[in-house]
Amino acid sequence: MARMTATAPMPAQSSALPASPELTSLKIRQQAAWSSGNYAIVGTTLQIVGEELCEALDLRAGSKVLDVAAGNGMASLAAARRWCDVTSTDYVPALLERGRARASAEGMAIEFVEADAENLPFDRDSFDTVVSTFGVMFTPNQDQAAAELLRVCKPKGKIGLANWTPEGFIGQVFKTLGKYLPPPANTRSPALWGTKARLSEMFDAGASSIKAESRIFNFRYRSPEHFLEVFRTFYGPVLKAFAALDAAKQEELRNDLHALIVRMNRAGDGTMIVPSEYLEVVITKR
Repeated sequence: MARMTATAPMPAQSSALPASPELTSLKIRQQAAWSSGNYAIVGTTLQIVGEELCEALDLRAGSKVLDVAAGNGMASLAAARRWCDVTSTDYVPALLERGRARASAEGMAIEFVEADAENLPFDRDSFDTVVSTFGVMFTPNQDQAAAELLRVCKPKGKIGLANWTPEGFIGQVFKTLGKYLPPPANTRSPALWGTKARLSEMFDAGASSIKAESRIFNFRYRSPEHFLEVFRTFYGPVLKAFAALDAAKQEELRNDLHALIVRMNRAGDGTMIVPSEYLEVVITKR
């Protein structure tokens, strides 16, 4: 049975620094975006990524695992199935509720904590393994988030990440959105987490090794139109992008996204199978 805890108090060891007004504003907007849809509808389809990341990490039963920006618990469930002691965190309470329901349905003992990935409410060196699948990459203050992952991971412990790449399908979706709603000045693209160069900048100082391998997730939907319907309805960033545009621009954005899907679709039978590249990352802390 899943168990719930209230938000934990901030420890004195937290390395969080005051954020710039621009990053603070961006975080507020992002949190509203992820809260506005229902990412669980999309997150459930990505489950295989969490399973494969846990295999890449070679998780051992009894390990203490922290899932950061966990969404509805994709990696949390995968780790719990391997008999790990799992804590699942997100800053969207509704997603934690979805993860809690999934854990309860499967009889998994997972602790759920509301937490900001840039200011994690845990002591230094608390976890054997820290994971994040398509989650921490969306933090506005990337360096701060990376520092927090390192801080709460034990020495010689591992950090496992799955991050969309700039060149892959989801990276191109966000590039398309950016044509209509340019990102705020002085912010970094989330897709940089899907590059080896940016990972080195953020983690080299605290890591003894960084292994990053290109992987493919296949988005399988009934049709390109079905994918657009689901993402426009449930995937916060896409939902918010459409909501911010007038009717004419909405139609242009819809057409651009549809053309992207058609160009990358390998199904050939009216359904949608679009491969999307992501970077599977295993970092070993010093």
